[in-house]
Amino acid sequence: MKLSTKHLLGIKDLTRDDIQLILTTAEQFKEVLQRPVKKVPSLRDVTIVNLFYENSTRTRMSFELAERRLSADVLNFAATTSSAAKGETLLDTVNNILSMKVDMVVMRHSASGAPHFLAKHIPAAIVNAGDGINEHPTQALLDAFSMREKLGKLEGLKVAIIGDIMHSRVALSNMYLLRKMGAEITIAGPPTLIPKYIEEALDVRVEYNLKKALQWCDVANVLRIQLERQNQPLFSSLREYNLAYGINRRLLESLGKEIVIMHPGPINRGVELDSDVADGPFSIVLNQVENGVAVRMAVLYLLAGA
Repeated sequence: MKLSTKHLLGIKDLTRDDIQLILTTAEQFKEVLQRPVKKVPSLRDVTIVNLFYENSTRTRMSFELAERRLSADVLNFAATTSSAAKGETLLDTVNNILSMKVDMVVMRHSASGAPHFLAKHIPAAIVNAGDGINEHPTQALLDAFSMREKLGKLEGLKVAIIGDIMHSRVALSNMYLLRKMGAEITIAGPPTLIPKYIEEALDVRVEYNLKKALQWCDVANVLRIQLERQNQPLFSSLREYNLAYGINRRLLESLGKEIVIMHPGPINRGVELDSDVADGPFSIVLNQVENGVAVRMAVLYLLAGA
């Protein structure tokens, strides 16, 4: 089987079969990662450039490890130490890189739509590693993989996405993916951090009471407050946010049931999650990080037509 698309620009562009194929392929690569020799020669003749115009730790390391596990040749590009800092345009930068015979570009950019722009102008396959407040498709895929691994299904699953929905590309990609795979979604957070008309636009429920959202869900995917994207104060203080929407062990124990806690990282400890939750038995945060490598291996492998 093959993907229906040449690029991975967003979950919006994937079919249900595409998502299923990526998750099934990731299962096989996760098995590879448990072996003593964690490397396969699948992309031995493929050159991939990691083009990061925004800071990243987990996503960048995860992609680079996935590429090296597949035996690809890897080039790393950081905008702050390149000619982009001298005013070189995005298209010029990429065309210069492509003249070095690059097959695939993994790209993170602060401007929404930057990977889509590139996909129209260059022949290489593009993987969106996060564009502005638009999408972060591989994060949604690894989140789905982690949920399915833990709970055995996505269809009919009740997922609460909690926190800064307004500025989160992870939230949008998760909503697209979970709706396509038949899950139910509730989003929760302060009214100032939830976009207007989102219920009608994306067929999700909105809940402003954190405890009610947690009592309803099987999985809570908790998002970071993205202060760097907020032009004005949208709540009084981080302490106030923690009191109203922070998840602690006492709150989880009061629910009378077990739920799965997820977080795309980085975690603001003591704001959206207390440490006894982030590191506790309900949390699968580290499983998400581990699964990210297998999922990204699957995406690169399938896009390369290997």
